[in-house]
Amino acid sequence: MEQGLIHIYCGDGKGKTSAAIGLAVRAAGCGRRVLFARFLKNENSGELKILDSIPEIEVLHLEKSYGFFKTLSGEEREEAQRMYARLWAEILERTQREEFGLLVIDEFMAAYNYGLIPHEEALRFLREKPEGLEIALTGRDPGPELVELADYVSEIHKVKHPFDRGIRARRGIEF
Repeated sequence: MEQGLIHIYCGDGKGKTSAAIGLAVRAAGCGRRVLFARFLKNENSGELKILDSIPEIEVLHLEKSYGFFKTLSGEEREEAQRMYARLWAEILERTQREEFGLLVIDEFMAAYNYGLIPHEEALRFLREKPEGLEIALTGRDPGPELVELADYVSEIHKVKHPFDRGIRARRGIEF
């Protein structure tokens, strides 16, 4: 079995999720099973439909979509925390019980930075992951402890973005 490595796609630019999806499609196209999980994202995103149609890719769908975590009420935060705790537990359980060639955790950094993923547990998982499991993590601001564990770190830097001119996210392009 090949040694699985850890990828981080980070930065303030557009394309972190797209890069991870490209990796998932490539892995699936080569016959690898892929587990794809998302934190803090809307379930109404265009890429989910296409990922669901690829037999080698299993998407762990969220029970509910929330807005930006920092804008949630206290009650909504508690509800979201419980849902994300279940998602994290499922990721851990599934990757220990089943053989996947690639695990993608989209918006891992935000979930980790907001404390939705227990830090020590996450670091232990990354250090002790199944040997052949490749892992791709996306999001802004990975801590130095995550960068140190990673084998690939790609920073996507925004030079210019339409949002800066007030153009909202467009279906089929940004989501």
